[in-house]
Amino acid sequence: MLKMMQIVSPKKSSSLALAIGCCLLLTTACGSSSETAAVPSASPAGAGGVSVTPPAKPVTAPAESPAASASAAYRFPLTGLPAEREVTSRPYMVMVENAPQARPQSGLDQADIVYEILAEGEITRFVSVFQSHEPAVIGPVRSIRPYFVEIGDALDAVIVHAGWSQDAMDMMAGRNLAHLDEVYGDGAYYWRSTERKAPHNLYTSVAKIKQGAAAHKFRTDWNGPLVTFAPDAQSKLTGAAVNYVQIPYLLGYFVSYEYDAASGLYKRSMEGKPHLDKETGQQLTTTNLLVLESKHQVVDKEGRRIVDVFGPNKGVIFQRGKSQAITWERKNGLLRAFGADGKEVPLLPGSTWVQIVPEGTALKME
Repeated sequence: MLKMMQIVSPKKSSSLALAIGCCLLLTTACGSSSETAAVPSASPAGAGGVSVTPPAKPVTAPAESPAASASAAYRFPLTGLPAEREVTSRPYMVMVENAPQARPQSGLDQADIVYEILAEGEITRFVSVFQSHEPAVIGPVRSIRPYFVEIGDALDAVIVHAGWSQDAMDMMAGRNLAHLDEVYGDGAYYWRSTERKAPHNLYTSVAKIKQGAAAHKFRTDWNGPLVTFAPDAQSKLTGAAVNYVQIPYLLGYFVSYEYDAASGLYKRSMEGKPHLDKETGQQLTTTNLLVLESKHQVVDKEGRRIVDVFGPNKGVIFQRGKSQAITWERKNGLLRAFGADGKEVPLLPGSTWVQIVPEGTALKME
């Protein structure tokens, strides 16, 4: 078993602390005076300062099936679940905030893949990827960093954000990536909710993203990676049974997942409370859960980081109440898990959450 991963029996329920030598105490809003943040006065193209509500509540996403129908002629590329027709359209990658003022978020329950990664200070940010569902509310939307850009570029996604660090903008401009930025020119494709205060009240939808993509004449055909799914939709993990996993980040913030055998899904909680979708009130779940160790380095006084999203490094994958130690590496456009034999560990049809954590993070597993 990996050094970072410790199995804890139900009788030994004390938390394992995350050891970080030097930790900057920064604002939980992941912003600063030097950051290009999403504020009402900064949006010249429509959404800034205007209180707008979406035309309708989103349709609740259908429940995931633990196993996709073997007879399906078409499947969604990022989930492996049955589709009515061939899917060739590009996914949309939306930066979603996770400061306390932004909770609960909207739309994460309909994402195909979600990456949770540290931004500034002790707060994480969600890289949410949408292709099989079209939520009517996604957000709150916040700014982007270079390692988030790397994920979106590898997925060949249209990148949706509100502000940026200079390195991130230089990367997107240098690579001529398709992106929509609420702060500079794309405010018409977002709105601000009257229920929260700026900058934690900025939202978008797949319908508005499509409008923006069409206005910019972004390429619509997808050149993204192929995801490896288990052909029989059955998990082949070889490690210990794990029904509960707790993942510490910084300064007391932790995420946990509890396996629900009835649905075959992991139910997500934050700081000990169920993580709910704001629109539906339902707890977030996932079929595949990956926890990946990564090199992290703070690079400026604002607490911005370099986070390695290429690997290789260590990790653990969880499916259907079982676990397996892995190595992970970005290959062919995706962060993929590999077993001790060097073969890729396939995903199960359904959604995937990827927790990227600093090296040496100690998990609590029961």
